[in-house]
Amino acid sequence: MLPDSLVSTSSVSESAYTGRFAPSPTGPLHFGSLLAAVASYLDARSHQGRWLLRIEDLDPPREDPNAVPHILQTLESCALYWDGDIRYQSQRGEAYEACLHSLTERGLAFPCSCSRKQLGSGLHLGRCAYPGGECAWRFLVGSGIESFQDQLQGLQHFSLDQEIGDFVIRRRDHLWSYQLAVVCDDIDQGMTHVMRGIDLIDSTPRQQVLYRALGARIPVWSHIPVAVERNGQKLSKQNLALPLNPAASADNLWLALQWLQQQPPAALRGASPAELLSWAIPNWQPQQLAGQQQMPAPDHFRQPA
Repeated sequence: MLPDSLVSTSSVSESAYTGRFAPSPTGPLHFGSLLAAVASYLDARSHQGRWLLRIEDLDPPREDPNAVPHILQTLESCALYWDGDIRYQSQRGEAYEACLHSLTERGLAFPCSCSRKQLGSGLHLGRCAYPGGECAWRFLVGSGIESFQDQLQGLQHFSLDQEIGDFVIRRRDHLWSYQLAVVCDDIDQGMTHVMRGIDLIDSTPRQQVLYRALGARIPVWSHIPVAVERNGQKLSKQNLALPLNPAASADNLWLALQWLQQQPPAALRGASPAELLSWAIPNWQPQQLAGQQQMPAPDHFRQPA
């Protein structure tokens, strides 16, 4: 169970909507990032809910020191204003340590020195011999089927022992894994809904088993399609996606609403971001994206041919 000190003290009621946007600061925001931000923002605001901003700065070697200022500037230029203070995962080590300790005490986490080379293409299944020294920590998954109803992608099923396996929750280099940190923070912040890109849907069964292990309520999942380059690769920092220009925020936001199948009125082309959002919130129809997994990004957000 989640340690008492980590149980959310939020005054928001159990039925209130709390969502979030949680970028990693490995580079400036691109059009794909904006889609996730806009979709999660509109979903929260259309439910009169809170929308939180979390910076997932868990991997210092990969981080760009200029990324956070660009992220904040871009969101503000689009009138995507968040509620409360920004959370930085780099400041949350004690909380993650407490979550790991809770799992370890109940035999649900264990030290592992197995390398990728040793595992080959196989999954890690069950406790392994640990000779001591530097190690990672894994979550003991077990077997069975993990299922969830995605609000956009429908019913999903994952085999724990054939598709997931025991996954790392603290790395050998002592950095925290995305899976553990995001679940600990979502629980602590009282997250009720998670709307994000479908490229993260494979993380959902891992996060669900952690929610259950920590005795917490699982949020409502919605995975939007990803925007792709000309070669079919998703827009991402790793694939050198073109950064957004905050000076073009009104046009960027208009194009994001169009891409999200929201059909903003032609009369609003050229309107300010605040005006666009004032129309988009009451007219938000996420089901326009149901079943879609990827769509081409607008031409000028893609790498030149």
